[in-house]
Amino acid sequence: MQVEVNPNEDTEWNDILRKHGIIPEKPQDPEPLIQEALIEAERKAYANRLEDKDLDELDALEDEEEEAFLNQYRQKRLAELSTITQASVHNQVYPLQKPDYAREVTESSKSCFVCVNLTSSSSNNVESRLLSEIWRRLAAKFGDIKFCEIRGNMCIEGYPDRNTPTILVYKDGEIVRQVVTLMTLRGTGTRVEDLENLLVEIGALKESDVRLKKQGDDDEDERPVKSSIRKKTATVEDDDDDWD
Repeated sequence: MQVEVNPNEDTEWNDILRKHGIIPEKPQDPEPLIQEALIEAERKAYANRLEDKDLDELDALEDEEEEAFLNQYRQKRLAELSTITQASVHNQVYPLQKPDYAREVTESSKSCFVCVNLTSSSSNNVESRLLSEIWRRLAAKFGDIKFCEIRGNMCIEGYPDRNTPTILVYKDGEIVRQVVTLMTLRGTGTRVEDLENLLVEIGALKESDVRLKKQGDDDEDERPVKSSIRKKTATVEDDDDDWD
């Protein structure tokens, strides 16, 4: 006569059967593991609570945090700033000529990220004017990245004006990202912050970079871009030639 055994029951008989390999071990209750993982996540979050704070924010926490703990992060931020300063050798937008492209872009990208803006040949291309302004701000802010600019049809013969502005990002001699017009960002509403997010996404900037604009920061830096764009008519010239 065969006796039915519930292998999930916690009985002395089942313990004997498990010991001899007759029935499988009782599945481990996942709840303790989940609780342990949640506790560990909270511990790490608390331990790293100052990771994204800049020097001013750290100073504001003097009454809330231990001085030794704050000093540890101050030294870390100062070391990061020192590294950034040493790597900031560009800080300008480099106008390109086609014969210099390989040297100034492809070769240069072996030592740093190189971002190229293929601009419009038309002054009526609002997105192109907007990106050129953002390009200047990014170049001044992130001197460890090389920002270059060249007219699209001067860089690539027959390049359609409707595809400008085009962003090409190079690293180690290869194109790692291509953005055709600003429509995949915010169109004519694109801001410096949107390009910063793109640079973080491709690894040109770290999320913890002290130079990045924080959520809730004042938007005054964005206003001159928008107001200057409104001064001209927002029409884009069409190009009848297809680009293959």
